[in-house]
Amino acid sequence: MSLQTPPRSHIIYTIAVIGFIYTLHLVIPMYSNSSFLSIFADETTLSYIYMAGAALSIFGYLIAPAIIRYFGNYKTTIALIIIQIALFWGMITVTSEIALTTIFIIQTAIIALISLCLDIFLEVYTEGSNVGRVRGLYTATLNASWVVAPLIGTMLISGTDNYRNTYVAALAMLFPLLYLVYRNFPKFKDPNYIHLSPHQLLKHIFKNANWVRLFFANIILQVFYSWMVVYSPIYLNKNIGFSWEDIGIILVIMLIPFPLIQYPLGKLSDGGYGGHKYGQKWIMAIGFIIMGISTISLSLFTEKSVILWATLLFITRIGAAAAEIMIETSFFKTISVRDSAALGIFRITRPLSYFIAPAITLIGLYFTTNENIFAIVGFICLIALIPIIGIKEART
Repeated sequence: MSLQTPPRSHIIYTIAVIGFIYTLHLVIPMYSNSSFLSIFADETTLSYIYMAGAALSIFGYLIAPAIIRYFGNYKTTIALIIIQIALFWGMITVTSEIALTTIFIIQTAIIALISLCLDIFLEVYTEGSNVGRVRGLYTATLNASWVVAPLIGTMLISGTDNYRNTYVAALAMLFPLLYLVYRNFPKFKDPNYIHLSPHQLLKHIFKNANWVRLFFANIILQVFYSWMVVYSPIYLNKNIGFSWEDIGIILVIMLIPFPLIQYPLGKLSDGGYGGHKYGQKWIMAIGFIIMGISTISLSLFTEKSVILWATLLFITRIGAAAAEIMIETSFFKTISVRDSAALGIFRITRPLSYFIAPAITLIGLYFTTNENIFAIVGFICLIALIPIIGIKEART
């Protein structure tokens, strides 16, 4: 596809930078969101808030293809970022609990839709033979910000009453994000997106057995992420007794595997090391095994040790990083750039997980203790091996 834009390699690196800034704005407040909301919402209400945000995100993904077809991906992205600026300003200034909750739910959906738009930009400029490398670079770059952002967030909190500082920092990230999108994509030419009714879309998805299996595996991965993001910081703070400064250190160490191993694994899936390139599903399976076993082991420890918890959580993320990049690579090797609707359905797995994660906690705590929820999440990770075994390798 010929586009009136900068060279393909240049624009891919630009999208990676945009993705890094986007993820910074997302993650800086992410690990303290639940603690901020828990000031006026109990654990059950908190679960319902996240579920409402997930529901709105799913609705957004369903209508996004029609909006993008009508306005174009460039204009849609610009509009979403401007809306997000207004919403984050509300998170900083609003005092009403109902208004704060409403703004939080809406911004959750806007964040998801911006990510979808960035996926479309990247997919347009990705050549089939380099999907693993490009996705590895992009995912590793995004996850590099996951390493930096929690430390920034916890430093900004520096006490139980300073959660809004994280939204100030996140708001600041949106202005360079807006500029970079505005500067680099005014001549972006949208592909001829496939238009499908909901019924046709479901038939389109389910006729591809690989997509169904990848969707299922991705739901489990996203459940792991969403549960860890929402509940593990509260657990470390309230149950184990770590300060937010200690939690920041733990989170930074925990997230190092993402930028460290995802690009090499993506390159491996393209045959970048000795021509071997057909190991996606086996690397994916090993990743889920590591995730599952290491997460189960977290239920066995209650010591207040930064080194211990950082090491254990680091191991869980080795598995998660491997599983994530192989799911991304396997999916994007089989999707067309015109398939924005299928891409939207694939990304629905993220908000869908925010229905499942609170349910795990609500149901789990009825029968067992906080510690044993880690074991439940770990066993759920191992269930992903069932669909993974049937995945057929993409050989592009």
